[in-house]
Amino acid sequence: MRLSEGVEWGLHCLAILGGLPEGGTLPGRVLAEFHGVSPTYLLKHLKTLTEAGLVESVPGPRGGFRLAKPPETITLLDTVIAIDGEAAAFRCTEIRQRSPVRRSATAFALPCPVKVAMLKADAAWRAALASQTLADIIGAVTRIADQEGLRRNAEWLAERVRFTTNTLS
Repeated sequence: MRLSEGVEWGLHCLAILGGLPEGGTLPGRVLAEFHGVSPTYLLKHLKTLTEAGLVESVPGPRGGFRLAKPPETITLLDTVIAIDGEAAAFRCTEIRQRSPVRRSATAFALPCPVKVAMLKADAAWRAALASQTLADIIGAVTRIADQEGLRRNAEWLAERVRFTTNTLS
């Protein structure tokens, strides 16, 4: 299974937005600059996260992006689904029925064991992502990251945070 890089970018941006002070926003171009990624491509993903209700886009000169809900309520699975969609990673095409040795349809009455195993693995993967929240990621970064690096990153971001009076309820 391979997730798009947009999932990685989205999770990193969500983690940063989760650390903003009340009423703070960050422009998409600032998030792109911070991560060294394409602003155009990142804005596409931020728009997708906005449409999914994970991020709020605040218009205007003091606007930018911020979380639409608390980090404790945003799961990693929410982010994966928002960016890469809901489809399972495995798609069964029933190649077992393409054999040159013809058999009756009753020979295939039971689900394909490959499909069953792969969908079971997909369900376990989704459950693991659903059990982890953005708050868990933010907490882990805070615990394991280089404290000097965290301080410098926080200063860089703080210089670029915009404040609006239009806050979430």
